[in-house]
Amino acid sequence: MPATHSHHRINTNAVLFVAFELGWTKWRLAFGTGIGKKTWQKTVPARDLDALTREITRARKRFGLPDPTSVVSCYEAGRDGFWLHRYLQQADIRNQVVDSSSIEVNRRQRRAKSDRLDAGKLLTMLMRYEAGERGVWSVVNAPGLQDETARHLHRDLMTLKKDRARHGNRIKGWLAGCGLKVQVDKRLLDVIPTLRLWDGSS
Repeated sequence: MPATHSHHRINTNAVLFVAFELGWTKWRLAFGTGIGKKTWQKTVPARDLDALTREITRARKRFGLPDPTSVVSCYEAGRDGFWLHRYLQQADIRNQVVDSSSIEVNRRQRRAKSDRLDAGKLLTMLMRYEAGERGVWSVVNAPGLQDETARHLHRDLMTLKKDRARHGNRIKGWLAGCGLKVQVDKRLLDVIPTLRLWDGSS
């Protein structure tokens, strides 16, 4: 007998599902109450949390759900990171941050590698996931705020090191074009006045 996920099941009649399609200037929100039922989509300005709250309230009324009603949401991991996830959690909304590469679709049909699933498809997958189909995608474990900050600092350090190496190589190349071989380090500015070209000129 195949394994079931009954312990993950929830009463979809008492839940409002929300899927986010996050853009830089606007967010598209898809709302629904269960698989096979009517859905509703709205657009709000990106990062406008007041507008988001208003649309969730309107969706509850549109679907005839009592207030308060449990809200379950999702969005694809990307540039927006985890700040929205933390906000939703604080607002008592159970959110899933989804690994885009794990989503159960034919990625070759996407228009471009950077394209994201539209909100409607995400909504359907969210409802399937909450109904027990855990294979539709993989959930990203959101790091704590301190861990995320430390990770950004590490990435910044690695970027600076790469920049230093790139600029150092450009300086070496320019000097080599002058017939000079010089160690590019913190002593370079003191060494430059002592250097001479092939003809002895400065």
